[in-house]
Amino acid sequence: MPEAGEAQHASQSHGLAHQLAPVLHDVCEGRLGDIRWFRSDWQRGGAATGYSTFKDDARSQEPLDVVIKLPVGPGEYKFTTGLAATDAPTPRIVAHGVELGGYDLAWFVMEKLPGSPLAEDRKKKSFEDLCKAAASFYKHALALGGPTEPQEPTDWDAIFERAREAVRDNDIPDAQRWNQSIKAAQRALPILLPTWRARSQTEWRHGDLHLGNAMMRPDDSPWGEPGCVLLDLAQIQAGHWVEDAVYMERIYWGHPEALCGAKPVKSIARARKSLGLPCDDDYARLANIRRVLIAAGVPAFLDREGHPSYLHGALEVLDRTLAQLN
Repeated sequence: MPEAGEAQHASQSHGLAHQLAPVLHDVCEGRLGDIRWFRSDWQRGGAATGYSTFKDDARSQEPLDVVIKLPVGPGEYKFTTGLAATDAPTPRIVAHGVELGGYDLAWFVMEKLPGSPLAEDRKKKSFEDLCKAAASFYKHALALGGPTEPQEPTDWDAIFERAREAVRDNDIPDAQRWNQSIKAAQRALPILLPTWRARSQTEWRHGDLHLGNAMMRPDDSPWGEPGCVLLDLAQIQAGHWVEDAVYMERIYWGHPEALCGAKPVKSIARARKSLGLPCDDDYARLANIRRVLIAAGVPAFLDREGHPSYLHGALEVLDRTLAQLN
């Protein structure tokens, strides 16, 4: 559920969206149909989203189903509109701008994909399709955005200390084991962090890569080539592809069987190699270091990562991965 401030921001955005709808119709020169604004349970942040239709004679004689999103941040706007002009596995755009009704407000109208996100039909092939799309995304995003500036390093020492405090102050399962495992991770930091901080950060990563942010474009689509399409570029950021891969798998730490046997790190590495993208020789070690950093910090975020099954899964990953690294 959104927090109070976030919910208020969302309400304001939807009010603004309704207010600007006539302006949006004018900007689209009468090609945009009636708009049905909505907000789903999974949607976070203050963007307003709506369904409509759009007349695009170059693609179809019939109005096409579209999605409207406003406002959008500068990164999401740049990459969503820029990648739409390529054959990247991202939505196509029929209209966009950075001003609306006198407001400095970025917006776009994009293709609406039929069906449901891949998360609703989860199987091994779904993960493999997502990993291939991710590799293609990295290639196109780098060509569009150019080399990136590294992110500010995370203070893992502080996060681990907060995690130990949370274990001490809260009644969580396996508290003693958690404390010992986090201490072991703290002792390993002087060895692990130099390798992690030396990783390449010259690419753009999706930032929120999971099956809920991917849908399939069908074979007969007027929008372009069929295949897996990545949605929601609001979290795009500089980094290393291993971060996306471990993020994808960590979602299922509480129920690893839901990965359906998929191995995101290996799958993305294989897909990158097939596209001629660099793939570090030590990517498996980088992935293990990332797993340790994330898993050891889980108790520091009990408000959103405190489900017992997830805590147990993270502890299993932490102990197993530390043993492998040692």
